[in-house]
Amino acid sequence: MTTAPSLPAPSRAVGVEVLALDVDGVLTDGRLHYGPDGEFVKVFDVKDGLGLKLLERAGLAVAVITAKRGPALERRLADLGIRHALVGRSDKGRALEELGESLGVAEDAFAFMGDDVLDLPVLRRVGLAIAPADANFLVRREVEGPLGGWVTQRGGGRGAVREVTDGLLAARGVLESTVAAHLEERGRR
Repeated sequence: MTTAPSLPAPSRAVGVEVLALDVDGVLTDGRLHYGPDGEFVKVFDVKDGLGLKLLERAGLAVAVITAKRGPALERRLADLGIRHALVGRSDKGRALEELGESLGVAEDAFAFMGDDVLDLPVLRRVGLAIAPADANFLVRREVEGPLGGWVTQRGGGRGAVREVTDGLLAARGVLESTVAAHLEERGRR
């Protein structure tokens, strides 16, 4: 028998209605690959994408709040069907406020996953602060310490988001049923 992911604060995870994510260092490993014509490529983990779809299937909203923008990001967000994308937003705190207002969700019902110091203002405001294992040490220290949040075992762009989505679903007791429903639907196609 396999065990579900563990959460440091399951009661806080159960109250999450929205998972908001930074992009570089969270959905990607933070590296940029430049091609010969100056174009750049970002690498996303397919398991993270499936986890986000499972989370939405279970009724949680998924959002992205990032200062960056670009064709690779826009394509990935479109492929995943992420409707709540606040891109090119250097003031992530204001973006969080706008997202909460538009969704009618209080900040304490948000989980936010960020990896660097620019994410600290948002991490300090949400109900569940999350950082990938390879986040900046100042972020990890604050998430683990005063914020009482969750530092994943996996790194950004390497399954950290999937660890979070599975953990949030497990905390609600719906991981297996959500996966089963997804597989059943896929079998019908």
